[in-house]
Amino acid sequence: MSTTEQGTPAQSATADREIVTSRIIDAPRELVFEAFTDVRHLSRWWGPEGFTTTTRAFEFRVGGEWDFVMHGPDGTDYQEWITWTELAPPERIAMLHGETRDDPNAFESVLTFEPDGTATRIEMHTVFPTKEQRDEAVEKYHAIEGGRQTLSNLAAYVTEIVRKGVED
Repeated sequence: MSTTEQGTPAQSATADREIVTSRIIDAPRELVFEAFTDVRHLSRWWGPEGFTTTTRAFEFRVGGEWDFVMHGPDGTDYQEWITWTELAPPERIAMLHGETRDDPNAFESVLTFEPDGTATRIEMHTVFPTKEQRDEAVEKYHAIEGGRQTLSNLAAYVTEIVRKGVED
């Protein structure tokens, strides 16, 4: 959080459209970044608890796309689409996320990966086009809890790789 010259917290111009989720993961930054950028890893941890992912297309580069379906624990399928807008390995990823390429409700996310001793602090900062879309995502789709669960799944996945000492 930044502060103003008077020492009071500064509020971002997009604060009412944002969701920020973070987590410390007990694994090296390079491994955490790789788990976020390699489809063989993504398909094993992406999404909230109980969800699975089927990838239809994946090209990790600026302008590349990840076209996938998230399968909810109740059997509902969710069409998803991501394009990467900025890549700075192993520090930062920016992406646009929606249901399809032409989704007018697509939202932007910036992920930062910072070393924290031997662990990694990952922060997912998402900005929706409008406050109403942000509120709908929170209330209807439980976006805050879903983001926490997604980072928890990532943490469990990469710490298991570290524990085993090898990737399979």
